[in-house]
Amino acid sequence: MEKLRRVLSGQDDEEQGLTAQVLDASTLSFNTRLKWFAICFVSGIFFSILGTGLLWLPGGIKLFAVFYTFGNIAALASTCFLMGPVKQLKKMFETTRLLATIIMLLCFVLTLCAALWWHKKGLAVLFCILQFLSMTWYSLSYIPYARDAVIKCCSSLLS
Repeated sequence: MEKLRRVLSGQDDEEQGLTAQVLDASTLSFNTRLKWFAICFVSGIFFSILGTGLLWLPGGIKLFAVFYTFGNIAALASTCFLMGPVKQLKKMFETTRLLATIIMLLCFVLTLCAALWWHKKGLAVLFCILQFLSMTWYSLSYIPYARDAVIKCCSSLLS
């Protein structure tokens, strides 16, 4: 159990230096990290489902875009509690997921701009779809060979 705690809190090394021990003493406990992960993740799912429900109301496309985007941001932020924000950012901008991260973050911003500033409902929905696709591709990068399996599956369906 202690090994799992070290891995999830970003302490992969068996031995910690003095600096790491001092920093570790000032961080959140493992149970607190798990609680905040669950809170952010569940609220992200809630916001996404709420946004989808609001889609069917008159003028609900704007609300859908905002709540769906906030839901995705909350779900993404939830993993910061498991790994820590610095390690999360380092992993997000590794070369294997750099393009997916940039597209995902760009879609977050463009969705909110289309819904709140430009008042273009069609663009907001398009950016939500692109958010979903980029978030899925980003998430698959954490599963070994998952992207290769998706590419192989799609190529076999197209041929």
